[in-house]
Amino acid sequence: MNNTRFRALLLSGSLIASTAMVAAPALAQDAPPPAADAGVEAPEQIGNAEIVVTAQFREQRLQDTPLSITAVDAALLESRSQTNIAEIANQAPNVTLRQQGASFGGSLGASIRGIGQFDFNPAVEPGVGIYVDDVYYPTLTGSTFELLDLQRIEILRGPQGTLTGRNSVGGAIRLISQRPDGSGEGFVEATYGSRDHIAIRGGADFTIAENLFARISGIGRQQDGYVDRIDYGCAFPGQGIPAGEASQENDCVVSEHGGTGYTAVRGQLRYEPSPDFDILFSADYTDDSRTAGAEILTAANVNNPNGNPAPGVPFDSRFICGPFCNYSGYQNPAGVWLGPVAPGFPLVATSGPDRTEFEGWGVSLNMDIGLSDMLSLQSISAYREYATSFNSDDDNSPATLAFGQNALDHWFLSQELRLNGEIGDTIDFTLGGYYSDQRTTYFTFQDIRYAPIPLQFIGDDPVNADSLAAFATVIWNPIDPLTITGGLRYTEESKDYTFVRLSPFGGPNAFLGALNGVVGEFEGDRIDYRISVDYRISPEVLVYVSTSTGFKGGGINPRPFNPAQVQPFDPETLTAYELGFKTDLFDRRLRFNASAFFNKYNGIQLTLLSCPQFGGPGPCALPQNAGDAEIFGLEFEALFEPVDGLTFDGSLSYINFEYQCVNITVVRALLPGETDACVTDSSIVTAINPSPPHTPEWKWSAGVQYAIDTGFGTITPRFDITHQSGTFVNVLAGAATLPSYTVANARLTWESEDEAWQASLEVTNLFDEYYFLTNFDLSQVVTGSPNTLIKAQPGRPREWALTVTRRF
Repeated sequence: MNNTRFRALLLSGSLIASTAMVAAPALAQDAPPPAADAGVEAPEQIGNAEIVVTAQFREQRLQDTPLSITAVDAALLESRSQTNIAEIANQAPNVTLRQQGASFGGSLGASIRGIGQFDFNPAVEPGVGIYVDDVYYPTLTGSTFELLDLQRIEILRGPQGTLTGRNSVGGAIRLISQRPDGSGEGFVEATYGSRDHIAIRGGADFTIAENLFARISGIGRQQDGYVDRIDYGCAFPGQGIPAGEASQENDCVVSEHGGTGYTAVRGQLRYEPSPDFDILFSADYTDDSRTAGAEILTAANVNNPNGNPAPGVPFDSRFICGPFCNYSGYQNPAGVWLGPVAPGFPLVATSGPDRTEFEGWGVSLNMDIGLSDMLSLQSISAYREYATSFNSDDDNSPATLAFGQNALDHWFLSQELRLNGEIGDTIDFTLGGYYSDQRTTYFTFQDIRYAPIPLQFIGDDPVNADSLAAFATVIWNPIDPLTITGGLRYTEESKDYTFVRLSPFGGPNAFLGALNGVVGEFEGDRIDYRISVDYRISPEVLVYVSTSTGFKGGGINPRPFNPAQVQPFDPETLTAYELGFKTDLFDRRLRFNASAFFNKYNGIQLTLLSCPQFGGPGPCALPQNAGDAEIFGLEFEALFEPVDGLTFDGSLSYINFEYQCVNITVVRALLPGETDACVTDSSIVTAINPSPPHTPEWKWSAGVQYAIDTGFGTITPRFDITHQSGTFVNVLAGAATLPSYTVANARLTWESEDEAWQASLEVTNLFDEYYFLTNFDLSQVVTGSPNTLIKAQPGRPREWALTVTRRF
């Protein structure tokens, strides 16, 4: 371990521990007495409301759980105007969630503490586990859902290898829905806002018969996009580029990218004949039909005769449209290959709509059975499937450099059993098993004309994966203020990927035919552990220390553009050490939680977008084990209610990522007599960016709201602001980066005295900050001189929305 980093961890830990110890005696005289029962009933409080979480498979108060958790209930989500999964990361330290651009089909990119995944391909594993009602979502595709009738969200930071299992090496995100309880309550909500934003939400709970309850929830959302797709030939006649489908009467606008068309419904049926038997059946359906991701061209200068927009018209800065528009064509005409390799080779025309379509559904059955006063059994069965399609114009212009059609069909089956029990008054335990099986078929038609060879091919690749696990967790409370937790999980997994590389003219592809029918396989097993010790210094202060592990499975490159790119990659592993404290101070007016962590991160899986060392120059999307690193970070969260109705909340995170070594072949080809190894040579280490994609060194947020009783209801103004420092997007140094940004939101809410009616006016991106969520830099792989090609996804501009809610 790096001595400087080790000292920093010790110093941070000492600061955390000493702060907690100083706070405890100063506030003990005002603290309520400890509860006689160790259950989850919150003590009488004056300030902040208590949130009960189930991160350790049992109900615990948030402040009693020795984990770094950001827990947000439905009321706070509403007050922050957060309606989709990507937005919940804004206030969570060291968490990045964002919808990807058009080339990734609008899939979710997720990272916690610098560990995650931004590649939608089903052959690579997520680094952050996403769960809805304890059902795992195994792919980033299909995870960009709206927040529908939730009770709370739990964001668990750090490896969750013993609890949630594989692919939660960075952490896990758990969405917990409102369960039917026969209350008869419900709500209807309508929204109208910028760019014809129309949304309707609703939910209703009702009793069907004695002990039989149901709940139905739904959402429909439509909004025009914020990046205009303009027909270049229409807007600039006479430049040699023919006009397409637009007309000058419509300002040559073809469509608006970044639009929304989302519909989802969920039904739940719950049968609870006794306190010892509870069965919940859930079914959901989603239809997400939207225009392509909102992207613009930010740099363009490529001299490639196969990709020029028209004969004699070079691909250059004239095709950079502006901050919120592009000239994407979404079609490449037929022609012949111009170049030293295979001159005259025929090329077929390719085209497709600028839309992303997703249709998915799932069912789950959750049974809780009380076997005795000290023992209960939980069974979670689930099946999900989806079909999605999307197209991508990767040059974002009338040029013919790259166009792709993509479609994925996916199903997933899982079964989990948990046996929860108690031994006396001092031991709680969970024993469990888990099994999953999944299959994805990935169809693609790629037309890549910036390559050194004519690269038009059809792929129709089946991907099969299954996983089996057994786990155990024991929570021991030897004396009242001390708790020791230990956990183990054993996992087996296997995966196979079959390459199908066909020609658009039929038969195996002329240049990739050697890959047709080749099968790549991965099998592995792993034991993960977690040990934590927490000590309650006073009823208001909890201090904890933990060590834990996690992993992400290996595989084989699913996108070889030449036979040399058929490369395997090994699992990545993480060992984490954490110190933290949780406090509720000043009669529970102030909640302040902090943690410091140190991670040893080995076999880091990153996707190379340039890899001439494997088969020469050309397109590349190659997952590889980049090397080993050490990660040090700090996280702070606070919630302060100085007087009734006035609330401040905030978060701050810092992360330092430092490579200890980098594998040679990630950077260059091996020299004669050289073998691949993880080396510390500065020429290798400095050839890649110093931190993984989308990992801001600093991130902070702040929010304030004040509920004012007017006599005719309550008026609550709220203001939120978030900031993150600049980030890298690609692995290799020299690629385009993302600058820092700060975004503020404001909301004004009126609620009637009986809480039956509510109206709110919100403005997001209040100061109209112009910033980018991600970019796609192809400059290192485009054949030609010069060869600059960068497109980027701007964040949404300032928007307003008016929402009216009726509760019953």
